[in-house]
This record gives sequence, structure tokens and C-alpha cells, in this order.
Amino acid sequence: MTARIDISKKSIDDKRLFTVEEYYKMGKAGIFDSERVELINGIIYYMSPIRSPHNGCVAFINEELLEFKKIATIFCQGPVRFADNSEPEPDFTIAHFRKDKYKSSHPTPKDVYLLIEVADSSLKKDRRLKVPFYASGGINEYWVVNIPDQQIEIFRHPKKNDYQEKIIVKKGESATCETIGFTLSVDDLFEYL
Repeated sequence: MTARIDISKKSIDDKRLFTVEEYYKMGKAGIFDSERVELINGIIYYMSPIRSPHNGCVAFINEELLEFKKIATIFCQGPVRFADNSEPEPDFTIAHFRKDKYKSSHPTPKDVYLLIEVADSSLKKDRRLKVPFYASGGINEYWVVNIPDQQIEIFRHPKKNDYQEKIIVKKGESATCETIGFTLSVDDLFEYL
């Protein structure tokens, strides 16, 4: 007797996607062994190593954001909970002020004024993966600090999986967040690079 193999239920393109809960269990079990990873749409992505230009830009932005600590809660490389299968870790999350500093739960998209990714080797990922992801998640304003081209790319007003407004801010100009008025000078940001 010949056995039949039923392949109708799964295809070659099927993937095993993970939930945030499973992702946490893997981290607790030591599966990632201090690797930098993040969970987006159920897929675990490696995060790029932090090189000196990236690290310096993060330090600069962090100092510039200090004046907003009384009106916003600011996270540097912390998670944002999007859904049961997504918890990316942008370089900066500027969220609604909460006295408890979100100790009881991570910020969610409805809490966010602005997300910022500092992009060097991660530029392709921050544009191709995160622009549609953040737009579909309802992030109203997202910036990519583009180190190779020394510019800030601003994405505003999400609609489905894209943004209605896209602005490139170059040398001699400044980027300003619509909701909280945070301003970042391109010249100052990229000085010494």
C-alpha cells in the first residue's frame, strides 16, 4: 500500500512566526546569547552592530532630547509593543509623559509622539521594513537619521502601510517634530563626520 503525503495544509512559503511571549521565553532561556535582536511581525531580526558614527549620533540626539523630559518620556533603544507579535527597539521613542516611566508596560503606538532610527548599516532595513511597519502600526511621525547621506528623512501621517508626507532634511536645515516641537539641526548632528 502506498501512503499519500498531504501537502495541502502547508506550503514552502509558510513560516513559523513568534509571539512576544515566546520571544521573551527564548531570551530568558539564553537562546540569543547577548545578540541584539528585535521582533517585527513575528520574525526575529538581527540588529546591526553599533559603530562609532551611530553611537555618537545617538549620544548627540539624547542630549538634545533632555529638555523635553518634563513633557515626554524618552527611551533610548527600548522596546515599543505593537501587537502580540511585534516589539521593535527603535533608537529613540519619544512618548507621552507618564510619571511611572512605563514601568508597568512598554509604550504602544498610541503613546508615541516620534520614533527615531539612526541608520548606518541598517539604512535599508530602516526604510524598507520599518517605514511600512511603523505606518501600518499608526506611528504618526518617524525619522531616519541617515548617516551615509548625512540627512534626516521624515515620514509623517500614516495611511495603511505608507506615509503621506516624506521630507528629506539636508545640511543647512533642521528637522522639527510636529507634535512636540523637538528640533534637530542637521549640521550640528553630523558635525565631525
